Amino acid sequence: MGLKARWEHYLSHDAPPFVQFVKYGLAGGLATAVHVLTFFLVGFLLFPCVTPEDPLVKLFGLDAPEVVADLRARYAVYSNVLAFFVSNTVCYLANRWFVFKPGRHHVVIEFLLFLAVSAVSMTVGTTLMGVLIKHFGVQTTYAFGANILSSLAINYVMRKFFVFKG
Repeated sequence: MGLKARWEHYLSHDAPPFVQFVKYGLAGGLATAVHVLTFFLVGFLLFPCVTPEDPLVKLFGLDAPEVVADLRARYAVYSNVLAFFVSNTVCYLANRWFVFKPGRHHVVIEFLLFLAVSAVSMTVGTTLMGVLIKHFGVQTTYAFGANILSSLAINYVMRKFFVFKG
């Protein structure tokens, strides 16, 4: 098989499992970047959930208001829900076009299942994030990271075996 044919095979839905996982990682990286960007834009501009002590605020030299933990936890959840819808639309399209074989379900059912799986993982991750902030005083950036990691693990398994054809 020539280099061009091999490359086209890797980009197809019939790529070997390792290549598929790498492509999933790339699509997930894109969706995660969109999620993080949306979360922090909303968390700075609409629902202030980042404090002056937050590592990202310090890293970028930003101004952030003091927000009590209960309100900060609630606003972090709101920011995460908005970021969920934006990033999951991007993620669905990337996974459908680039990673998994579509067609196990009608496209509308497929998208709804995709969102349902994401909603389960987001609920688990967001609950973890809120608990870490409210009860353990963890900075928003670190709690958000725990949210992302827990969601990644749940999403890959559920999408591969229940939403798409594998």
